[in-house]
Amino acid sequence: MKICPTCRKAYADDNLNFCLEDGTILTQAASEPPPTVMMSHPRPTDPAASFPTQNQGIQSSYGNAPNYSMQHPPKKSKAWLWIVGIVGILLLLCGGGFVGLVLIGMNADRNQGGNNSTFPTNNRSTPTPSPGASPFSSTTTPPSGDVTPIDVSMFVDDTGAYGTTEMSGDELMMAAKQKGYYFVLVATENYSTLDSTARVTVRNVDNVDSRLGYGLVFHSDKRPLTDGYAFLIDTKKKRYRVVRHSTRAETAIVSWRVSTAIKDGSQENVLEVRDKGSDLEFYINDQMVTTSKDAFTGSTGVPGLYSGDGTKVGFKKMEIIK
Repeated sequence: MKICPTCRKAYADDNLNFCLEDGTILTQAASEPPPTVMMSHPRPTDPAASFPTQNQGIQSSYGNAPNYSMQHPPKKSKAWLWIVGIVGILLLLCGGGFVGLVLIGMNADRNQGGNNSTFPTNNRSTPTPSPGASPFSSTTTPPSGDVTPIDVSMFVDDTGAYGTTEMSGDELMMAAKQKGYYFVLVATENYSTLDSTARVTVRNVDNVDSRLGYGLVFHSDKRPLTDGYAFLIDTKKKRYRVVRHSTRAETAIVSWRVSTAIKDGSQENVLEVRDKGSDLEFYINDQMVTTSKDAFTGSTGVPGLYSGDGTKVGFKKMEIIK
């Protein structure tokens, strides 16, 4: 007879070598029968509660298998990650489109109510500078040719109703009498900017903001603001723009743009417009900043000066080069 040393189960078949209950190698049984208490061995559902304390050591093989299912916790669904990702992408796309529309709206040209030296009109629009530097950056050589200087003292008008003009040394100090207005003076028919280069040196005397800008008028009708253009800068924000004048109206053909060619503060800046037939080239301190098609159809075009928004501006070295 053989006996299992673990569960103490006895087997009469001497050819059997392993316990049919737990697989333990059987041993040859002693002459006396196994203890009766082990014959009533309970099922191993809760061995610790069923066996006497002194027999706890023989329960180790039963305790190797737990009573619960050994399953991994169910994997949480990651569908919400896909949903969040898709929503995020849609928000970015929608948000980017919205920003793009806002930028397009901000950079759109604004038509502005105009005025002239005898009929001012309050300009209520607020130009917005376009982001980025000027598209042109190369320094060019000033044009050569016959230079006709223009004495800026010719623009002094002590009786001006809408603007102030006075000489200070070699500079003409010019300003509109009221913020929100622009004040324009033009030369006589003796000076023409057609097929020529017009140039003037400009200075923001008090380094103040100017919503409208200040600068050089060219291809103008002999009546101010009836026809022509103005090339304007704002040194406080280092930006420029180009406007087209028709009767009592001003339209931006180049909206405000930032340019590194502009010297800020109250430093002097040289503005120059070159008439190249059907094209116009615009320069600041000998650097081309932009170009435009010339829509002027008049037989003559004279130069002039423009000061907006009550800014006190100094003008000097005005000349035409043919």
